[in-house]
Amino acid sequence: MERLMHTIRIGINDKIYVKDPESSDLGKRIIEQSILMIDEMGFESFTFRKLGERIKSNESSIYRYFENKHKLLLYLASWYWGWLEYKMVFATNGIMDKREKLRRAIEILTQTVEQDVSFSHIDEVLLNKIVINEYSKSYLTKEVDRENKDGYFIIYKRLVNRLHEMIVALDGDYPYPSSLASTILEGSLHQYFLKEHFPVLTDCNDVTTPTEYFMDLAFRALKPKVNG
Repeated sequence: MERLMHTIRIGINDKIYVKDPESSDLGKRIIEQSILMIDEMGFESFTFRKLGERIKSNESSIYRYFENKHKLLLYLASWYWGWLEYKMVFATNGIMDKREKLRRAIEILTQTVEQDVSFSHIDEVLLNKIVINEYSKSYLTKEVDRENKDGYFIIYKRLVNRLHEMIVALDGDYPYPSSLASTILEGSLHQYFLKEHFPVLTDCNDVTTPTEYFMDLAFRALKPKVNG
Protein backbone atom coordinates (compact mmCIF):
# COMPACT_ATOMS: atom_id res chain seq x y z
CA MET A 1 0.00 0.00 0.00
CA GLU A 2 2.76 2.45 0.93
CA ARG A 3 4.43 2.15 -2.49
CA LEU A 4 1.07 2.58 -4.21
CA MET A 5 0.34 5.74 -2.19
CA HIS A 6 3.59 7.25 -3.47
CA THR A 7 2.11 7.16 -6.98
CA ILE A 8 -1.27 8.61 -5.95
CA ARG A 9 -2.28 12.17 -6.69
CA ILE A 10 -5.37 13.44 -4.88
CA GLY A 11 -7.70 14.77 -7.57
CA ILE A 12 -9.46 17.97 -6.47
CA ASN A 13 -12.10 20.00 -8.31
CA ASP A 14 -10.18 22.61 -10.31
CA LYS A 15 -12.86 25.22 -9.60
CA ILE A 16 -11.58 25.41 -6.02
CA TYR A 17 -8.19 26.79 -7.02
CA VAL A 18 -6.89 29.27 -9.58
CA LYS A 19 -3.66 27.36 -10.15
CA ASP A 20 -3.00 23.82 -8.96
CA PRO A 21 -0.72 24.15 -5.91
CA GLU A 22 0.68 20.69 -6.63
CA SER A 23 2.16 22.05 -9.86
CA SER A 24 4.98 24.06 -8.28
CA ASP A 25 7.28 24.26 -5.27
CA LEU A 26 5.66 27.56 -4.26
CA GLY A 27 2.21 25.99 -4.38
CA LYS A 28 3.35 23.12 -2.17
CA ARG A 29 4.90 25.59 0.29
CA ILE A 30 1.59 27.46 0.39
CA ILE A 31 -0.21 24.25 1.34
CA GLU A 32 2.45 23.11 3.79
CA GLN A 33 2.67 26.42 5.65
CA SER A 34 -1.06 27.16 5.59
CA ILE A 35 -1.66 23.88 7.45
CA LEU A 36 0.93 24.82 10.07
CA MET A 37 -0.43 28.35 10.46
CA ILE A 38 -4.14 27.47 10.62
CA ASP A 39 -3.30 24.89 13.27
CA GLU A 40 -1.28 27.49 15.20
CA MET A 41 -3.63 30.48 15.07
CA GLY A 42 -7.03 29.23 13.90
CA PHE A 43 -8.78 29.89 10.61
CA GLU A 44 -10.25 33.26 11.66
CA SER A 45 -6.83 34.76 12.44
CA PHE A 46 -5.14 33.24 9.40
CA THR A 47 -4.63 35.61 6.44
CA PHE A 48 -2.83 35.50 3.12
CA ARG A 49 -0.74 38.46 4.26
CA LYS A 50 0.56 36.44 7.22
CA LEU A 51 1.08 33.42 4.99
CA GLY A 52 3.07 35.53 2.54
CA GLU A 53 5.32 36.74 5.36
CA ARG A 54 5.83 33.14 6.52
CA ILE A 55 6.84 31.82 3.09
CA LYS A 56 8.74 35.03 2.21
CA SER A 57 6.64 35.69 -0.86
CA ASN A 58 4.32 38.46 -1.98
CA GLU A 59 0.71 38.15 -0.85
CA SER A 60 -0.28 38.53 -4.51
CA SER A 61 1.56 35.32 -5.36
CA ILE A 62 -0.81 33.37 -3.11
CA TYR A 63 -3.83 34.82 -4.91
CA ARG A 64 -2.46 33.26 -8.08
CA TYR A 65 -3.31 29.90 -6.49
CA PHE A 66 -6.42 30.65 -4.41
CA GLU A 67 -9.10 33.29 -4.75
CA ASN A 68 -9.50 33.58 -0.98
CA LYS A 69 -8.87 31.69 2.24
CA HIS A 70 -12.31 30.05 2.07
CA LYS A 71 -11.26 28.35 -1.15
CA LEU A 72 -7.99 27.33 0.49
CA LEU A 73 -9.93 25.70 3.36
CA LEU A 74 -12.11 23.89 0.82
CA TYR A 75 -8.96 22.65 -0.89
CA LEU A 76 -7.44 21.38 2.37
CA ALA A 77 -10.67 19.63 3.35
CA SER A 78 -11.05 18.08 -0.12
CA TRP A 79 -7.47 16.82 -0.01
CA TYR A 80 -8.08 15.30 3.42
CA TRP A 81 -11.25 13.48 2.33
CA GLY A 82 -9.53 12.28 -0.84
CA TRP A 83 -6.61 10.96 1.19
CA LEU A 84 -8.99 9.13 3.54
CA GLU A 85 -10.85 7.71 0.55
CA TYR A 86 -7.67 6.20 -0.91
CA LYS A 87 -6.72 4.76 2.47
CA MET A 88 -10.14 3.19 2.88
CA VAL A 89 -10.24 1.77 -0.67
CA PHE A 90 -6.78 0.21 -0.32
CA ALA A 91 -7.52 -1.13 3.17
CA THR A 92 -10.80 -2.79 2.16
CA ASN A 93 -9.83 -3.98 -1.31
CA GLY A 94 -10.12 -7.75 -1.58
CA ILE A 95 -12.02 -8.23 1.68
CA MET A 96 -14.92 -10.52 0.77
CA ASP A 97 -16.60 -10.73 4.19
CA LYS A 98 -19.10 -7.84 4.20
CA ARG A 99 -19.05 -7.32 7.95
CA GLU A 100 -15.26 -7.28 8.09
CA LYS A 101 -15.12 -4.91 5.10
CA LEU A 102 -17.44 -2.43 6.82
CA ARG A 103 -15.60 -2.84 10.12
CA ARG A 104 -12.28 -2.03 8.44
CA ALA A 105 -13.78 0.98 6.64
CA ILE A 106 -15.18 2.42 9.88
CA GLU A 107 -11.81 1.87 11.52
CA ILE A 108 -9.98 3.79 8.78
CA LEU A 109 -12.48 6.67 8.82
CA THR A 110 -12.63 7.15 12.60
CA GLN A 111 -9.23 6.18 13.99
CA THR A 112 -6.59 8.61 15.22
CA VAL A 113 -4.64 9.90 12.21
CA GLU A 114 -0.94 9.11 11.90
CA GLN A 115 1.66 10.78 9.69
CA ASP A 116 1.75 9.50 6.10
CA VAL A 117 5.26 9.77 4.62
CA SER A 118 3.84 9.45 1.11
CA PHE A 119 3.08 13.20 1.01
CA SER A 120 6.08 15.07 2.39
CA HIS A 121 4.59 18.59 2.13
CA ILE A 122 1.38 17.75 4.01
CA ASP A 123 1.20 17.00 7.71
CA GLU A 124 -1.86 14.73 7.88
CA VAL A 125 -1.95 14.82 11.69
CA LEU A 126 -2.25 18.62 11.74
CA LEU A 127 -4.62 18.56 8.77
CA ASN A 128 -6.86 16.17 10.69
CA LYS A 129 -6.93 18.65 13.59
CA ILE A 130 -7.88 21.41 11.17
CA VAL A 131 -10.70 19.33 9.69
CA ILE A 132 -11.98 18.52 13.19
CA ASN A 133 -11.92 22.17 14.29
CA GLU A 134 -12.57 24.09 11.08
CA TYR A 135 -14.30 21.88 8.47
CA SER A 136 -17.81 23.11 9.26
CA LYS A 137 -16.71 26.62 8.25
CA SER A 138 -16.23 25.37 4.69
CA TYR A 139 -19.94 24.63 4.23
CA LEU A 140 -21.82 26.73 6.82
CA THR A 141 -21.99 29.62 4.36
CA LYS A 142 -24.68 31.24 2.23
CA GLU A 143 -22.87 29.96 -0.87
CA VAL A 144 -23.07 26.29 0.12
CA ASP A 145 -25.82 25.36 -2.37
CA ARG A 146 -23.99 26.97 -5.29
CA GLU A 147 -20.67 25.46 -4.23
CA ASN A 148 -22.31 22.06 -3.84
CA LYS A 149 -23.77 22.39 -7.35
CA ASP A 150 -20.30 23.25 -8.63
CA GLY A 151 -18.93 20.03 -7.13
CA TYR A 152 -16.86 21.48 -4.29
CA PHE A 153 -17.94 18.70 -1.92
CA ILE A 154 -17.85 15.82 -4.39
CA ILE A 155 -15.04 13.91 -2.66
CA TYR A 156 -16.75 14.09 0.73
CA LYS A 157 -20.05 12.95 -0.78
CA ARG A 158 -18.31 10.14 -2.68
CA LEU A 159 -16.69 8.92 0.54
CA VAL A 160 -20.06 8.88 2.32
CA ASN A 161 -21.53 6.99 -0.64
CA ARG A 162 -18.80 4.35 -0.49
CA LEU A 163 -19.65 3.74 3.14
CA HIS A 164 -23.37 3.75 2.28
CA GLU A 165 -22.77 0.97 -0.26
CA MET A 166 -20.94 -1.17 2.31
CA ILE A 167 -23.82 -0.72 4.77
CA VAL A 168 -26.38 -1.74 2.15
CA ALA A 169 -24.24 -4.73 1.13
CA LEU A 170 -24.25 -5.94 4.73
CA ASP A 171 -27.90 -5.17 5.53
CA GLY A 172 -30.05 -4.31 2.53
CA ASP A 173 -33.10 -3.92 4.75
CA TYR A 174 -31.62 -1.17 6.91
CA PRO A 175 -33.73 1.93 6.12
CA TYR A 176 -31.17 4.68 6.84
CA PRO A 177 -27.86 3.79 5.15
CA SER A 178 -26.99 7.32 4.01
CA SER A 179 -27.81 8.80 7.41
CA LEU A 180 -25.69 6.19 9.16
CA ALA A 181 -22.79 6.69 6.74
CA SER A 182 -22.77 10.48 7.10
CA THR A 183 -23.23 10.19 10.87
CA ILE A 184 -20.13 7.99 11.13
CA LEU A 185 -18.00 10.31 9.02
CA GLU A 186 -19.19 13.66 10.38
CA GLY A 187 -19.85 12.32 13.86
CA SER A 188 -16.30 11.08 14.29
CA LEU A 189 -15.06 14.67 13.83
CA HIS A 190 -17.54 15.86 16.42
CA GLN A 191 -16.58 13.19 18.95
CA TYR A 192 -12.89 14.10 18.64
CA PHE A 193 -13.85 17.78 19.10
CA LEU A 194 -15.90 16.99 22.20
CA LYS A 195 -13.17 14.75 23.58
CA GLU A 196 -10.71 17.63 23.32
CA HIS A 197 -12.89 20.59 24.33
CA PHE A 198 -16.09 19.35 26.05
CA PRO A 199 -15.20 15.97 27.57
CA VAL A 200 -18.33 15.88 29.79
CA LEU A 201 -20.44 15.71 26.60
CA THR A 202 -18.93 12.48 25.28
CA ASP A 203 -18.12 8.99 26.51
CA CYS A 204 -15.00 8.96 24.33
CA ASN A 205 -11.79 9.46 26.27
CA ASP A 206 -8.27 8.07 26.52
CA VAL A 207 -9.72 4.60 27.06
CA THR A 208 -12.82 4.55 24.85
CA THR A 209 -12.15 5.76 21.31
CA PRO A 210 -14.56 7.25 18.76
CA THR A 211 -13.82 4.17 16.65
CA GLU A 212 -15.19 1.89 19.36
CA TYR A 213 -18.29 4.06 19.69
CA PHE A 214 -19.08 4.05 15.97
CA MET A 215 -18.39 0.33 15.65
CA ASP A 216 -20.93 -0.26 18.41
CA LEU A 217 -23.42 2.18 16.87
CA ALA A 218 -23.20 0.64 13.41
CA PHE A 219 -23.28 -3.03 14.31
CA ARG A 220 -26.09 -2.63 16.85
CA ALA A 221 -28.19 -1.02 14.10
CA LEU A 222 -27.38 -3.44 11.29
CA LYS A 223 -28.85 -6.93 11.12
CA PRO A 224 -27.16 -8.82 8.30
CA LYS A 225 -28.70 -12.01 7.01
CA VAL A 226 -26.97 -15.17 8.20
CA ASN A 227 -25.62 -15.84 4.70
CA GLY A 228 -24.95 -12.15 4.01
